[in-house]
Amino acid sequence: MTVAVLASLAAGVCFAVAGVLQQRAAGARPDEESLSPRLLGHLVRDRMWRCGIGLAVLAYGFQSLALAFGPLSLVQPLIVTELVFAVPLSARLYRMRLGVREWFGTLAVASGLALALASARPHGGHPTSAGWLSWVLVVGATAALVGAALAVARLLPSGPWRASAVALAAGALMGTQSVLLAVTVEHLRDGVPAALAAWQTYALVVASVGGLLLIQSAFQQGPLAASMTVIDATEPVVAVTVGVLVFGEAVHSGWPVTAVTVTGLALVAAGIASLDSSPLVAALHGDQRARAAGTP
Repeated sequence: MTVAVLASLAAGVCFAVAGVLQQRAAGARPDEESLSPRLLGHLVRDRMWRCGIGLAVLAYGFQSLALAFGPLSLVQPLIVTELVFAVPLSARLYRMRLGVREWFGTLAVASGLALALASARPHGGHPTSAGWLSWVLVVGATAALVGAALAVARLLPSGPWRASAVALAAGALMGTQSVLLAVTVEHLRDGVPAALAAWQTYALVVASVGGLLLIQSAFQQGPLAASMTVIDATEPVVAVTVGVLVFGEAVHSGWPVTAVTVTGLALVAAGIASLDSSPLVAALHGDQRARAAGTP
């Protein structure tokens, strides 16, 4: 259990620094590259961005180590503490100090996610049991949510709210990617040929590339506080929802467990709203845009 806790916290720190580096690189790109493959084409040549990707890979290694020694219900809530490291570090890089409002938003999202995940504790289920109709509904619902979020994003000016809208699309797609990953891993238990014969393996690749583009576009559109918080909140909610409705996973319910879960989700919503409406976060975005344009 000690290994699981330490590895989870290490994963959270690595994810935090990885997000900060990726957002700093993506935030320097012009708005017209948002949601375009050109954004990834330019970022892959950026050394800072590549370091961020490398740290993300290391973080997944720590996460795998943690899961080998502890349950998901322990590991996932600890990993979302990345927000407590990432948001202050991002502000520090731009020589800004978080105020009460920004600390409340950051801690509310991190603690709310940890509460919701720890209380619900999804378990069981059969990833390969879903039929074609279920998958059609999952893909359709994901496409609809991503499309709606991006449509809203296009109506908003560049800044925290637009970054959150794009991050919502990214989180929804990455939540579905997590589901596809679970199915692919299950097929791998029967050997590589079984995994290669399953359409979910190829859908996983497409979802991963699309998710990467959406995440970087969210980073490019606004400060880290407005994007990472929404991605971290949306991804597990989508994954757990699909797991329960499609795979037959069970979640803990009843009083007071459900009340704790709802309280956690309410804290997440309050934290995101607090950060997106924060003048300091808006000023942080303005500073990023000014640096990208080469002005003091």
